[in-house]
Amino acid sequence: MKTDVEELSPTRVKLTIEVPFEELEHAFDVTYKSLAKQVRIKGFRPGKAPARLIDRYVGRGAVISEAVNHAVPELYNEAVQKEDVFALGQPDVEITKLEDGDQLSFTAEVDVRPKFEVSDYEGLEVTVDDAEVTDEQVDEQLDSLRQRFATLTGAERPAQDGDHVSIDLSAAIDGEKLDDVQASGISYEIGTNTMLEGLDEALIGLEAGGTTTFSTKLVGGDYEGKDADVTVTLHSVKVKELPELDDEFAQLASEFDTIEELRADAVTRLGESRRYQQLAQARDRALDKLVESVDIPLPESVITEEIDRRRQSLEQQLSQSGLTKDAYFEAQGQTEEEFEAELTKGANSAVKAGFVLDQLALQEELAADNDELSQYVVDQAQRMGVSPDQLAQHLVQSNQIRVAYTEVVRAKAMNLVVAKAKVTDESGNVVAQDTVETADEETETITVEATEVEAAEATEATAAEADDTEKADKA
Repeated sequence: MKTDVEELSPTRVKLTIEVPFEELEHAFDVTYKSLAKQVRIKGFRPGKAPARLIDRYVGRGAVISEAVNHAVPELYNEAVQKEDVFALGQPDVEITKLEDGDQLSFTAEVDVRPKFEVSDYEGLEVTVDDAEVTDEQVDEQLDSLRQRFATLTGAERPAQDGDHVSIDLSAAIDGEKLDDVQASGISYEIGTNTMLEGLDEALIGLEAGGTTTFSTKLVGGDYEGKDADVTVTLHSVKVKELPELDDEFAQLASEFDTIEELRADAVTRLGESRRYQQLAQARDRALDKLVESVDIPLPESVITEEIDRRRQSLEQQLSQSGLTKDAYFEAQGQTEEEFEAELTKGANSAVKAGFVLDQLALQEELAADNDELSQYVVDQAQRMGVSPDQLAQHLVQSNQIRVAYTEVVRAKAMNLVVAKAKVTDESGNVVAQDTVETADEETETITVEATEVEAAEATEATAAEADDTEKADKA
């Protein structure tokens, strides 16, 4: 087999592969065995018909096409490994010559990982937020705890902002009542603005047993976005009463006997949380600095796949939550154009970060052993709420073991960057590096699309998944 590699761009190559027909013997053997089981030729048992009769029965051209379909992925894979090409995704294959008994020639264009070195990653200067806990933060923590132990008591007065009410709702459009747009006995907190626009204003000042009507746009359902007159009936008004911050509350809400002990514990817990947030910042900002220091071209196909993956993920989340895109954009305070620009920017950053960490791992000869892979599976299973055995089985069945391996190695590369960085807080205090590494257990590794990882790290797997049908059509 003869192979020639032409660089079309820093991120795309064209392989030209020429194969003498005698080197296709294995592919023809597999093809004849497969066809022999499918055809029925008088005088021969299934699977026993000779090659010459199969050629005559199904046609020599069909036999050659089938053999080429089988051979091309293997030949492509062999060429990629021989030429040390880090292919990304599936190749665009074109048969350029196919002469029976003479030669098979084809080209394969494929995106590749750009060639570069990661340098000057040691000593990156990173500034993170201070980890100091303020009295205001402790007060907020304790107030949140008080909210959990609050009680609701009836109020004999008109409804006010912050009250909890029980209401009925019904709607009408142009005076015609909508039977399928009504609800009874709804519990609602005035001021949260989590239902219909204008509901809060309509409720404030209304007494129990009172009814009022307001105009609004309906959300969700068949009438979404349409103007309607909504009638609300108020059944009861309740006020939330918070417990006093005293020893009795400390004993009720915690294992502590005094409010001083509870407050001290809140300071400790907030301090730990602030340190983890601080250290997560160190990782993110060190990676951002490292990625910014490297100037590399990015393959268009990989960027497109990452954008599509992120867009599909959002659409799935919106579908599950019942939100529309317009409602989501309004909640985020951005236009669709701004969202798309942010999506593209994020995809570019994620792909580039993956390349940088992969290259650093190669340079430093980082690897993952079985224990580290097992720990990764355990950690991910815990986050996903499934058993480690279930996740491990899924990874094997979906051919995602290589993805898990890459995740672990990338995390080790990131640890290396942070360990060698100069991390200080805004007050100039040095953040301990051993604490940074410990905090890594509490942060998620960088996730990339499986196709990218398999292509960059397991060329063999990518080539084996090449589209045989497409090649058959071209043959």
